[in-house]
Amino acid sequence: MTAVSRASTERSWPAPPERRPSRVVIEPVSPVVDGGRFAAKASLGAPVRVVADVFVDGHDRVAAAVRVRGPSRDWTEMPMRPLGNDRWVAQFAVDELGRWEYEVGGWLDHFTTWRAGHLAKVADGQDVSVDAQIGLKLLDAMASRVDGADRALLLATREALAAGDVVALQGAAVDAAVWRSQPRAPMAATASLPFRVERERARFSAWYELFPRSTATGGRGRADDAECEDGPAPGEHATLRDVVHRLDHVEALGFDVLYLPPIHPIGTTMRKGPNNRVGAGPGDPGSPWAIGSPEGGHTAVHPVLGTIDDVVALADACRTRGIDLALDIAFQCSPDHPWVSEHPEWFAHRPDGTVQYAENPPKRYEDIYPLNFESDRWAELWEALRGVFLFWIDHGVKVFRVDNPHTKAFAFWEWAVSSILDAHPDVIFLSEAFTRPRVMQRLAKLGFNQSYTYFAWRQSSWELRSYFTELATETVDFLRPNAWPNTPDILTEQLQTGGRAAFVSRAVLAATLAASWGVYGPAFELLEHTAIREGSEEYLDSEKYQLRHWDLDRPDSLAPLLARLNDIRKREPALAHLSTLHFHESDNPAILVYSKTDPNAVGNPVLVVVNLDSHQEQSGTVDIDWARLGLPYDSRYDLVDRLGGGSYRWEGSHNFVRLGPWSPMAHVFSVKEVTTDDERLV
Repeated sequence: MTAVSRASTERSWPAPPERRPSRVVIEPVSPVVDGGRFAAKASLGAPVRVVADVFVDGHDRVAAAVRVRGPSRDWTEMPMRPLGNDRWVAQFAVDELGRWEYEVGGWLDHFTTWRAGHLAKVADGQDVSVDAQIGLKLLDAMASRVDGADRALLLATREALAAGDVVALQGAAVDAAVWRSQPRAPMAATASLPFRVERERARFSAWYELFPRSTATGGRGRADDAECEDGPAPGEHATLRDVVHRLDHVEALGFDVLYLPPIHPIGTTMRKGPNNRVGAGPGDPGSPWAIGSPEGGHTAVHPVLGTIDDVVALADACRTRGIDLALDIAFQCSPDHPWVSEHPEWFAHRPDGTVQYAENPPKRYEDIYPLNFESDRWAELWEALRGVFLFWIDHGVKVFRVDNPHTKAFAFWEWAVSSILDAHPDVIFLSEAFTRPRVMQRLAKLGFNQSYTYFAWRQSSWELRSYFTELATETVDFLRPNAWPNTPDILTEQLQTGGRAAFVSRAVLAATLAASWGVYGPAFELLEHTAIREGSEEYLDSEKYQLRHWDLDRPDSLAPLLARLNDIRKREPALAHLSTLHFHESDNPAILVYSKTDPNAVGNPVLVVVNLDSHQEQSGTVDIDWARLGLPYDSRYDLVDRLGGGSYRWEGSHNFVRLGPWSPMAHVFSVKEVTTDDERLV
């Protein structure tokens, strides 16, 4: 005996498993996030689509099922259908908010395997007398496992087979009875995989941001104060009650989320003046993000803005219009915040004993102290911060835009967001994290319902195609993008130099590429485009540091465009989704072409064509992949332009477009195949 064989003999080899394992393999499965470590995202109003590769060695057939369980629903099982090439799918609706889970199972389908072979032999004229006996035994075994209609059908099928009738072996009813009655052991199954069902607005929403203190118009009586005939004059500090008067405007524009920057007391220590000047004058209101003063902190309202009751009243007024009120939650403190004196252990201290103010070198934020998530009293800090959300939830606010969450501990967000969503599944968190991709994605995995994106800086055709393809595929199960062309902090060079056409094209892109979008409202409506200095993305005379008056009745306002875009979004169900986004080809890189369809098969496909050049007319030939719109090639199509009006008839995949640097800069087409010479889409 050689040394090798002796070693093999002496080695202790593992015994086979106690039970014979299934021959079926299940891989990969979606939706799944990090192997089930985090919950995938789903929403009311959109089907959940479970896809898995289920296959077996050899030539045997397999069957597959998905089991689903909701917060108040027990396990429900449904069959998966084959898509070809060993891929299986099941699609189902969800009707309850909260945390759900699903499992995928697969087993050998002995009857279908036998039937396929039996029918092939019959067609070939072979002797199938013995083979038929196998089928009879399979039908007997399945019939013995069920009662009622399934048992009767299986026994009738057995009788037909015994009489030589092979036609009776086929059909949807037989397939369903076989699926329910056949033995499955040994069965392959995945672990339970979580997904969270959110409000439709978490998936599909339109946000409008305004500063309450800049909503003064004068001459408008307040409905809740009969003695007050006039509100503050333009240029004076307005209140939350004045925002109620602005709701008609927001509603007319079609936005369904009204987002307010922080409404809390503002500190005076190191308060910033206009244009971020260090040292404020006596009348300067300061930055709302410098939160806290002797009047209170994150659960208080700036006395000049109003009271907590005014927040409740504003939230109620929003709801009557179908609008959600969103509050900004920024976990940072001015030096005057009560926490600074009451909980000094929650802040980092420098060697000289001073508190470390916020920095992003070389930028300095002297009016803000960051919280220290490495504090020895971290657990108390976590409780206090979660308590801020719970306080406002108790006062009727269900949507929060969270400022810079990427500068706070991931572990805190996982604990806080998940526990809040478990108790209040109708709450929505928007992550304002313009940071590295992995950090942004991690926050989405931890539970943030929506995320700001890099959209503002993705401007060329290649950039937009590659970025939104990634969002619609690689991260679609957990990251819901919210596209903003501008914010109070972001005025891109494109908006600074592109004129009205740049604002138009960016609005069309934001409203139709992503399912959710938003604008820093008055500044965008009124084409605000002057930067504080060349090379900066900061606005000159930024509203962050001073009061502004916005003349919303200006004739050059983009309000009609914004209203039209939001109306189109509500009328075209395809625009409410991201996963069906597909980019088509164009021979001109300045023309971007993309489409969306509704996974619920409601409404028509939408095809969008945008001129990305805000300075000159662009034209070219677009190549439309009609199959991605669920339409046949070599047909004729009616295209109704929901944005600019008019209708067109296209034939085949190659068609010509021309768009100029003037409104509308784009087509938003609703598409329908022409089946008769006279048919038109209306």
